[in-house]
Amino acid sequence: MDSSIASILLLDGVTNGAIYALLGLATVLVFTVTRIIFIPQGEFVAYGALTLAMLQTGKVPGTVWLLLCLALLACVMEFVERWRHLGDINRALKAGLKTLAFPLLIALLSIWAAPQQFPLWVQAALSVAIVTAFGPLVYRVAYQSLEAATPLVLLIVSVGVHFAMTGLGLLFFGAEGFRNPSFWDERFALGPVALSGQTVIIFVVSLALIVLMWLYFEKSLRGKALRATAVNRTGARLMGISTHASGQLTFLLAALIGALSGLLIGPTTTVFYDSGFLIGLKGFVAAVIAGLSSYPGALVGALFVGIVEAFGAFWASAFKEVIVFTLVLPILLVRSLRSGHSDEEH
Repeated sequence: MDSSIASILLLDGVTNGAIYALLGLATVLVFTVTRIIFIPQGEFVAYGALTLAMLQTGKVPGTVWLLLCLALLACVMEFVERWRHLGDINRALKAGLKTLAFPLLIALLSIWAAPQQFPLWVQAALSVAIVTAFGPLVYRVAYQSLEAATPLVLLIVSVGVHFAMTGLGLLFFGAEGFRNPSFWDERFALGPVALSGQTVIIFVVSLALIVLMWLYFEKSLRGKALRATAVNRTGARLMGISTHASGQLTFLLAALIGALSGLLIGPTTTVFYDSGFLIGLKGFVAAVIAGLSSYPGALVGALFVGIVEAFGAFWASAFKEVIVFTLVLPILLVRSLRSGHSDEEH
């Protein structure tokens, strides 16, 4: 291996690592706030890329109909729960309609816009809106009633949600893969490395999103409320912070990150209905390196995973996935030896 090949592999690894960093940050965010190891994070990635692919063909994506079904189900669940607790049918109806309003608006807009063949950036924004709207609905339908459950129960539910979303992805998009057009076709020569415009976009968007998330958690009131929920759920609840609202907001951010990641990788690789699983797992490996608790650690871990994957693909392409996922074992062993053990309930 000479320096030019090493430079190309390093660029490829850092590019992939930027995507894994976003997914690792989302995984850490969801776990710290809700204690959920969110396995279906990668499905948001696949849904984002494939929804844009469907809009490119002028068809209404199947995710729109799924969004409507989930919104109706969440509306009914919210109505029944508020009616039981408050006994006021008007307030319960208002809460149910509030849950339904945003997804319904996005769905109707998508049904109208799909045949119009708008420019790529409009279709991309619409795809992000569709997938982002899934976040709070998935939390409301699958997790909110189990808020007090143990992490093991929540993990089992995550596995079920993953299989459901993967199966629905096969139903909506079929087994055929799609590759989206690049958002920027320019190419830049940096010595032996050719830097594509799409790679630049990946770096810029990933960095901007990481900075915006830092500003959100450090400067905004809602971000500080999420941090408080992550540190002490009971204390946050006593201070008037709704854990339901925190969970839904957390899943909204996770879905947004997943959708943007899907748009970023769509032009660089062919995305299938089940591609999100492996991509999400690599983000999970980055989160494990960070101990599922550190955002800077997740960023460093993601870059490490991306570089290891790139060089592993060069030396042993058939085993690159094995090499990446084997990283989890020594990391878990070291963390297990260095930390004390306590009961899960504690």
